[in-house]
Amino acid sequence: MEEKILTPETPENEEPKSDKSKGQELKEKLFYEQKDAFNGLTKEIRDAAQAFCVPYAKFLDNAKTEREAVNEGIKMAEAHGFVPYTFGQPVKAGDKFYINNRGKSLHVFVIGSEPLENGIRISAAHVDSPRLDLKQHPVYEDNGACYLKTHYYGGIKKWQWVTIPLAIHGTVCKNDGTTVDICIGEDDNDPIFYITDILPHLGHEQNGRPMGSAIDGESLNVMVTASPYDDDKADQKYKLNFLAAMYEKYGITERDLMSAEISIVPAMKARDLGLDRALIAAYGHDDRVCAYPMMLATVEAENPVHTLYAIFADKEETGSDGPTGMQGSLMTDVFADLANTMGANINVVRANSKCLSADVNAAFDPKFGGQFEARNSSYINKGVVVTKYTGGGGKGGTNDASAEYVGYIHNLLIREGILFQTGELGRVDAGGGGTVAKFISMKNIDTIDIGVPVLSMHAPYEVVSKYDIYETYRCVKAFNEDI
Repeated sequence: MEEKILTPETPENEEPKSDKSKGQELKEKLFYEQKDAFNGLTKEIRDAAQAFCVPYAKFLDNAKTEREAVNEGIKMAEAHGFVPYTFGQPVKAGDKFYINNRGKSLHVFVIGSEPLENGIRISAAHVDSPRLDLKQHPVYEDNGACYLKTHYYGGIKKWQWVTIPLAIHGTVCKNDGTTVDICIGEDDNDPIFYITDILPHLGHEQNGRPMGSAIDGESLNVMVTASPYDDDKADQKYKLNFLAAMYEKYGITERDLMSAEISIVPAMKARDLGLDRALIAAYGHDDRVCAYPMMLATVEAENPVHTLYAIFADKEETGSDGPTGMQGSLMTDVFADLANTMGANINVVRANSKCLSADVNAAFDPKFGGQFEARNSSYINKGVVVTKYTGGGGKGGTNDASAEYVGYIHNLLIREGILFQTGELGRVDAGGGGTVAKFISMKNIDTIDIGVPVLSMHAPYEVVSKYDIYETYRCVKAFNEDI
């Protein structure tokens, strides 16, 4: 018996039927077609994306550490009328506040016109990136040069950090209680720094090792001087030459370095990639590529209906621990304070709140296609990626967003004409990773990951699409404005 397909009755005044077969019409109705920036976005939107990424590139160059990103975020907030918040102060609709959390994370919020118990619209991204940190006793000399000992931060491929130009960034708390910021290697007139590698003629033993152990963590020592201090009576002249130069420039001593936070980062600026300028290559896209559009979409909001809350989070790359990570209590402390001030039940506030955890996903790379599952990967130039779950193996360590919340986000993006896709972090049992989403959702807040697909994630120089960045901005903006 022939199977009949049920369709709505055809109105009498309907246009003549197309030449498509019933199967073709049904396929058009039932199949999902993923579009990209070139058939899913207008030229006007693509041009806007190009313009949007000019200040984004400047943000990246100015924000190579979480402290610098916080400083840039405060500038963005203050330019839109935000002021520091004090716990317990009175608030009213339209008020704009920020909290600088120890210089390493930033919380920005604007009070909406509706009751707080209707929920808060939260967006959170992290601004720490994989790097090399100096140890507390970093300075030593060896065979005619001075070096700095490092301890890598976050998940890196150690071999990617040798033989590239490096810069020194950081903050030093001096013995007299004052602090000084350090930045050497970014100005065109600055020197750069460097980690050496063995030449191929002598590298046969190294070549025989697995890539993961070809470079040892303890060998990631940064060369900083190669000439001695000019004093015949002094010893350790190469080390002395470095410390003397740092003392002259910054007034710091070796003891001061014990209480410092100093990082080694790539001394490379953000650049357009390719003759079509569709991509940007830079250090720190993960996760500043989500943090910048998220923060901008929040601080631009004027008189929002919802109370909006945006976070530059720290420590995501190492587990979100500590007072500046998302496992800290600052966000919920602020919510409780606002609820108390505004006469709201904090449990109701949290239950009705919604969150976008803005973090990157792994873009499909055809050179390494075997590590991806192509049907469920994200791709460059196909828009903001909605990631229902992250984690690893059997979805361990993840927030897995509910069907209802995923449906809400998908329908919002479709309604607003925002180009989006879905994805996960590699093949089952081959990939995986985590974001801040699980720590927010644990507060009884619906949360889902959205963000930008990245090529060469965690490398010193990563690659993203300008169109995906702009669609992430449009996504957060639509989320903030949705009634």
